[in-house]
Order: sequence, then structure tokens, then C-alpha cells
Amino acid sequence: MDDAAIRISSIIGKSFYEVLRVAKSSSNDYRHFWLSGGRGSLKSAFASIFIIRGIIEDPSAHAVCVRKFAVTLRGSVFEQMVWAINKMGLSGCFSCTASPPRITYIPTGQRIYFLGLDDPGKTKSIKTPFGYFKYAWYEEFDQFDGMEEIESANLSFMRGGDVYRYLYTFNPPESSANWVNMEFASPSKARYCHHSTYLDAPREWLGEAFMLEAENLKERNLSRYENKYLGKVTGTGGSVFRNLVVRKITDDEIKGFSNYREGIDFGWTEPFVWERLHYDRHRRTVYLTDEIYGTGILNRAAAERIKAKKHPPCRGIADSEDPKSIKDLREFGLNFTGCRKGPGSVEHGYKWLQELNAIVIDPARTPNAHREFSTCEFQKDKRGEFIDRPPQKDDHAIDAVRYALDDDLDNRTRSFIPI
Repeated sequence: MDDAAIRISSIIGKSFYEVLRVAKSSSNDYRHFWLSGGRGSLKSAFASIFIIRGIIEDPSAHAVCVRKFAVTLRGSVFEQMVWAINKMGLSGCFSCTASPPRITYIPTGQRIYFLGLDDPGKTKSIKTPFGYFKYAWYEEFDQFDGMEEIESANLSFMRGGDVYRYLYTFNPPESSANWVNMEFASPSKARYCHHSTYLDAPREWLGEAFMLEAENLKERNLSRYENKYLGKVTGTGGSVFRNLVVRKITDDEIKGFSNYREGIDFGWTEPFVWERLHYDRHRRTVYLTDEIYGTGILNRAAAERIKAKKHPPCRGIADSEDPKSIKDLREFGLNFTGCRKGPGSVEHGYKWLQELNAIVIDPARTPNAHREFSTCEFQKDKRGEFIDRPPQKDDHAIDAVRYALDDDLDNRTRSFIPI
């Protein structure tokens, strides 16, 4: 192992020693490094440390960090890069600007750019002041639309240099037919593939809480544990909510609930939906307790029906695309505000719900939510294969639940654990 590897060996997982050796070698044709793994596998930590080290070692090198949606950059790859800089004791050597996100290596002016592919035109205009994009990092790689999208972006980045080290990090989707799983299994002489799990990481790096969460899921749902923590491809992936628990919610249970949320998805010819739920943060479990579901319900009638439930007031969030209806509800005495939307917000909401320990539904209390959640499947492509995109129909109760948890979801996606 060379001097540079020795200097960073204490802050990367041991399973990445060989990746580092191969990536630093000039005796192979590898340009693309696919890093697959479950939660806590240290792949993102390695990617950020490797790029920072590479910037320092090569004064002509610049880097670009890419996500599918620009809105996710600051809370993910940017913060991961800042973590790597601090972890390596280099905070005085880099200037980090959060808005817009950009990092500059002060001694030379080399830059790390951050780019979302929801605006493909930006890839064509991005340029370095000197040198070239030796490094690129595609985080949450499975969220992209396929290799054509990636290859198009790389054509814009790969200019002016001879040596490229492009990293692709992802948690394998459940579906064996997902494009990223199929590509990972396809050999290419320019591609180096590596898989890691949290079991390869020092226990103290992840913490006891993380380990207990993993073991808890292993006991409750082995298939989900194998996908989320071991990064295994576990099935067709057709069912979206594999954490659904369908059972009776007793009156005694409800007496102990206090952390209530309410969500509304407006509709007229399509259903108007109001969902009430309790969110147990400690157990990361949602309990759906009541609903209103129907077509042709006027706002005043909806407000009267909600008030007739005589539930204690709580935070209410509704679909922000109908501000007039929200205003009506407030005038009728209900405390509702609009949800926050943006590129990728639907996908984020579904993913957050999927990652809960459980979504508990009592069909007698919320029959429509039960129907939607239990039959919810991913979209299919032209070949009839499941792809990792949420459905676009019969999802009104699911949307109401997403809106109800908008504040919680926002806090979760903005938090960051550098593993």
C-alpha cells in the first residue's frame, strides 16, 4: 500500500483498500468504479475521501458530484464532502460555499462542483477554469433513468484529460430487473465493481443504535433486512410497502397516542381524502387512525365532517397545489397549511415511508388507505418489468399521508450521517 493509502487507511473501511489500490494504479483500464452496498457500508464515505485526496494529489484535477435532483445536493453529497474535509483535518485548505454548493481547494483554485441532472442542459455548460474533470461521483445512482442519461453527462465531463476516476454509489434496488442491477451484473473492462455491507465496517464507527436497528429489522423482516442492510437483490420489487402491518388498532392503543398529524389530498371528480395518523418517532412507526374519502365533497362540507370527528386539534398539511381550498379550510376553522413540493419530492416521500419500521393500518378504521397501501406497486416499463418509480394512480390516501408527515419527512431528508 502506498503512502497516500496509508494516510487515509484509518478513515476508510478495510473492504475499500483494494478499491483504492486499483483506482490509484495506472496499469489497468478502469475508469468507472461501481460501489454497491447496503446502509452503513461506508461507500459514500470512501467516495468523498478518495476525491478529496485526489484533488490534493493532482493540481489539474477537478470533480463534479451528481444527483438526479439538484434539490438533494446540499443535504447529501455536499455535506458528505464537507465531512470528508473535516475528517482529514483539511478544513483550512478548502473553501466551502453552501449556496450554490461549491468547494474550492484554496492553494490551487481547483473546484468541486455539484450538479443535478433534472436540468440536463447544465451538464453541457459546466466547465473548469483549468485542468479537467478527473473525478465524478454519482450518488444514489439507482435514482437515475438509465445508462443513456449517464453516458450523455459523462460525454460533457470527460474532456481534456487522460485519467478518469468516476464513482457510482448506490443501494441495490429490490428488483432484479432494475436497470442498475442488470448493469452491475454486466461485465465491462472499463468498469470495476465492488460490494460492501455494514458488517465490513468497524462497529464503533456506526454506533450501537445503528447495529440494533439492523438486528431488529433482521428479526422482523429478513427479506427487507437483506436488501436494505446487505444490499441484496431480494425479488421482483413489485410491492412498494413491504413494511405494511395490517391489524386491529385498539381503542386502548389510541388512548396512548399523542403525536398526531393530518393530511389532505384535494379532489372533486377524483377523491377528496383526509387522513389522521399518529407518528411514533422512537419506534419509527406510523399508525393510521381515521379517514374521510369521497368524491364531490365541497370544502365547507369537508371541514364540517372533519370537525364532527371531534378529534383534538393537531398539525394539518394539505396539497399545496390548491391554495384556495387551503384558505377555505382555514376560514372554516381548521389549521391547515400547504406542503412543500419540488423535484423529487414524491420519490423522497415514498422512500421515507418505505424506510419506516412499520406502517400500521386497521382496515376497519381506514379502509381506503388499506386498499391503496396494500395494492401499491411500482410502475412497469415497456417490457412489463417493474422499475423503481412510485405509481401514478390510486394513490390519493398515500398522498394525504405523505402530506401529513411533510415536516417529519423534511427533517429526515435534511439530516445527514456520513457513513
